[in-house]
Amino acid sequence: MSEVSIIGLDIAKPVFQVHGADASGRAVLRKKVSRAKLLPFFASQPSCQVVLEACGGAHHWARELTKLGHEVRLIAPAYVKPFVKRQKNDAADAEAICEAAQRPSMRFVPVKTEAQQAAALVFRARDLLVKQRTQISNAVRGHMTEHGWIAPQGLAHMKKLAALLEDPDAVPESARPVLEIMLDQMAVLSERIAELDREIARRAREDETARRLMTIPGIGPITATAITALAPPPGTFAKGRDFAAWVGLTPRQHSTGGKQRLGAISKMGERTLRRLLIIGSSAVVLQASRRGAPAGSWLEQMMARKPRMLVTVALANKTARIVWAVLTKNEDYRAPVSVAA
Repeated sequence: MSEVSIIGLDIAKPVFQVHGADASGRAVLRKKVSRAKLLPFFASQPSCQVVLEACGGAHHWARELTKLGHEVRLIAPAYVKPFVKRQKNDAADAEAICEAAQRPSMRFVPVKTEAQQAAALVFRARDLLVKQRTQISNAVRGHMTEHGWIAPQGLAHMKKLAALLEDPDAVPESARPVLEIMLDQMAVLSERIAELDREIARRAREDETARRLMTIPGIGPITATAITALAPPPGTFAKGRDFAAWVGLTPRQHSTGGKQRLGAISKMGERTLRRLLIIGSSAVVLQASRRGAPAGSWLEQMMARKPRMLVTVALANKTARIVWAVLTKNEDYRAPVSVAA
């Protein structure tokens, strides 16, 4: 049997599928391996390239297989799908991973360390708690609407609805205890979110890279710490535009025949960083609309001729490119000198 040079590994919870190919790309190994036997199996294999889809648990297995002497690479699932032949099953997926990884122009995902994944956990947890708080807020708002009471959107206006519960004529007596439980749960979630915010701020103060990123307008402790935890090394990208595209701040293209057709933002990148960059840019644009942008600046020119939301997303794209430059050069942000016309 020919020597295996590359292995496509389709990972799951209890059972894993292995597809090995030789240097010419011919399949020489097809095997189903249980979770308990996966590492012993790869320990018995000669060192080769192992490719996995970048999904849940992939970074853990990549680190473990690297310890065994294999060259491990991760590939985005979207790049594997076109290589799946007809029916979808574990064997076909493993073969597709192997086929996709052999393409010369294929892009791979950097393997994260345990520290990087642990640092990202604080943002995932905060997003979860914020979503839960929003769900409860919307539920309370909807239940109160059924009894004729409404309030504008936003957590700040929930105090108005909470005060109504003290009025015995506002809602039925049987509904009041349930609504109070929901409001109490919102208060608990707000406390937990505040704790995570303090933890994020502490990490930002202690991290030199985060402090450097916070010199960029529109980037605070949350965004700075998120970038250090979630973004790959800046050397992964050739230029700032590539980093902005990875975040998902570039327009969707449907171009043909040499004619460019650009649509809305694709939203195909890192959702957390994209959202944080847009929120930060929105704050910068809001402040500029109230106090005025620097005379002759790019922002002033954009706000004079473009809609506000378009300017916000364009500024987020510009901020992403600045982030890449700051990380690459290891320097603080230096604002350009505006020259009035």
